[in-house]
Amino acid sequence: MSSSSLPTFTAFLAMDLRRRLTLYLFGLIIGGIAAYMMYGQRLTNGAWLPEQKVKLRLINTLVKATPAAQAELDARATDLQAVREALPKAEVRFGDSQRTDDSLIYAVDAIVGGQPTRLIIGALRDSDRDSTATLLRIR
Repeated sequence: MSSSSLPTFTAFLAMDLRRRLTLYLFGLIIGGIAAYMMYGQRLTNGAWLPEQKVKLRLINTLVKATPAAQAELDARATDLQAVREALPKAEVRFGDSQRTDDSLIYAVDAIVGGQPTRLIIGALRDSDRDSTATLLRIR
């Protein structure tokens, strides 16, 4: 291919604004479709923010409670399912949460059974060892 058939910078400058915008939008649409195909719901649900990632993990893995937490749930006439349903609108308090070498203990403020509630939920850092989260305490 000869060098005279390749587009030059002067040919790009000679392109009118309408053609440039058309090519730009075409590339933007193709890039958006490719990103959606690669990332799917993660691209549109905002679960890439730290609080959203934590809440998504807790919603999917909170399956057990300590005996003390279960007694408090029973006293409030609610269950673990109600806690999981309250998590999407909850607020994770990272300042009150604790990180240790092997576990993450999250402080979560939620409305459970119509009452403002502080949930203390523990999970292992290494989700390959144990992917479940445990409700430790309710305040």
